[in-house]
Amino acid sequence: MTWSPDSLITGATQTNLTTPTYTLAADLAPDANSRQYVVTALGGTQTGVRSSAAGDPFTATIRKDKTYKVLPPKNPVNGSYGNVPKNKTEILVRKGVYIDSDNTLQTANLRIIAELPAGCEATDPANIRAMCSFAIGLMTEESQDYGDSLILGVI
Repeated sequence: MTWSPDSLITGATQTNLTTPTYTLAADLAPDANSRQYVVTALGGTQTGVRSSAAGDPFTATIRKDKTYKVLPPKNPVNGSYGNVPKNKTEILVRKGVYIDSDNTLQTANLRIIAELPAGCEATDPANIRAMCSFAIGLMTEESQDYGDSLILGVI
């Protein structure tokens, strides 16, 4: 895996966060097919935001399938593929959040999952990259609106 975020991440625009930055450090991943980073410090104005603590996580993890799936042979009779397996990569961001005025902590999860049909990485890498570029650009562009939608329950 080549996922290796910078040690300082500039956050995208969000309501009530001014020039947010996040300092990352490598963390122990949950398994051998994962990499994990922990937010150790915050920058900018982020009133009420907390960096990671043992019982109050703020982490980013990338996880891939344990076994890589390949494209199966075509059906010799009709030349089509049966079930084409998908290789899955997931990015999970975990953040401790208060759920009441007594500061009871629970963990919120945000997942981004890519499911690529086996074989496409070899035959169509440009369109995989375009999909990633668009998705990341869209999330960056819509960061504030996405945050507002999660808070307001309105899309």
